[in-house]
Amino acid sequence: MSRQRKKSILFVAVPLLIIAGVISVLGFKADEGFHLEEEQQEVFDLTDIIERGVLRATTDYSSTNYFVYRGEPMGFHLDLLRHFAAHIGVDLELSLSNDLEKSIRQLELPDGFDIIAKNLTVTNSRREQMTFTIPHSQTRQVLVQKKPERWYTMRSSDIEAYLIRSQLELGGKTIHIPRNSAYKARLVHLMDEIGDSIIIVERDKTIEQLIELVARGEIDYTVSDDNLARLNEIYYANIDTGTPLSFEQNLSWAVRNGADDLLHAVNEWLSEFKTSRQYADIYNRYFNNPRSVFIAKSELHSLGGGKISVFDDYFKHYAGIIGWDWRLIASLSYQESRFNPSAVSWAGAFGIMQLMPGTADFLNVSRDASVREHISAGIRYLRWLDERLSEEITDDTERTKFVLASYNVGLGHVLDARRLAEKYGKDPNTWRGNVDYYLLNKSDPKYYLDPVVRHGFARGSEPYHYVTEILERYRHYKSVLAG
Repeated sequence: MSRQRKKSILFVAVPLLIIAGVISVLGFKADEGFHLEEEQQEVFDLTDIIERGVLRATTDYSSTNYFVYRGEPMGFHLDLLRHFAAHIGVDLELSLSNDLEKSIRQLELPDGFDIIAKNLTVTNSRREQMTFTIPHSQTRQVLVQKKPERWYTMRSSDIEAYLIRSQLELGGKTIHIPRNSAYKARLVHLMDEIGDSIIIVERDKTIEQLIELVARGEIDYTVSDDNLARLNEIYYANIDTGTPLSFEQNLSWAVRNGADDLLHAVNEWLSEFKTSRQYADIYNRYFNNPRSVFIAKSELHSLGGGKISVFDDYFKHYAGIIGWDWRLIASLSYQESRFNPSAVSWAGAFGIMQLMPGTADFLNVSRDASVREHISAGIRYLRWLDERLSEEITDDTERTKFVLASYNVGLGHVLDARRLAEKYGKDPNTWRGNVDYYLLNKSDPKYYLDPVVRHGFARGSEPYHYVTEILERYRHYKSVLAG
């Protein structure tokens, strides 16, 4: 692991008399900052990330970089980060921020971000604040402007005459951009290049929202990366994105200065991953897929419609039965059925909440009941499990994990895992690193044949990952959708 060091002169095993003579000859005084010890400033680096078990990163909330669609977190940078986190063997903790300056400040904090995973162009001023990785992709910045009214009846030459095609024509024009975005620096440099002023208006909106305002004629101009602009041109036929504002530019991630091992790991992984079919599939999914912009307008897209599923109102209505956040229940339902009311598992579980026949009978709900009734029944079962565990597991956050596991594998197996944890000196009321370990290993005869176990063998890997995946998805839902 690398460390930044502020080095000073260090004398080792030299008689003090000689040191004093050297100092006297050189004219140094004891109070002029002449140190006999090495000072060092530690930088949080790759080894620390691996020890922590979590990679902390940030990216933009947009229709390509990060969003939630039909309940599934998606996005170009999210997908890349997931692959890199798996490569170094840690979990991913992702935060969303469209404010670049705020992201840079967080990068500089000891407990802040490890990686800024955005479309960053490399500039000398930014090099002072952070260290750039090798490029993850390339693009150029373009002007987004509206075509003339009834453009589809006009000759191409007349349309061209109406549009701005030279950067020199931007003098005195007003261009709207997202607040604290990377586009501001380019426009500032462009003013120097053309020798004229451009009025820059920073807005608390995403670039997709500003492109829509251009298409509707509410603003005249905005700036976008070319790959995103071309996608939106498919949806808004009346916009033009053919005027470049920059040359083709490399886009990179960034890490904190001095995190040399992390930088090396990213660069080594990225240089190989970019040549893979996986990378090509990821890039094409978000930037060369004409459906992408139509998906972004869907009501089931977190940006376009702000919904997780068409059943959100039911989750919200019945969440009060147990007192959970409706987004957590939605995450559980996605895990169970992908919001498919007709889903049937190999074991006979059915419906949007995947109720087992015996559980459904206990809850007095039939297989042919409505989706509303199935959601209500599933939440009533969650409440029943919660009540069984509440006396001994008093911490609400911890108890939620036990309830989720019980919903998946059955309360009996979870109680067995608690008894095993207690027998082996672990905390039976704490999930991670305690009870989850024994549930995970309940397929091992050493544990399922133990005298304290009452319900025998269980494939514990499924509930183990079930809890983790539901809670991770829930964090994604909370980051983009109001409660």
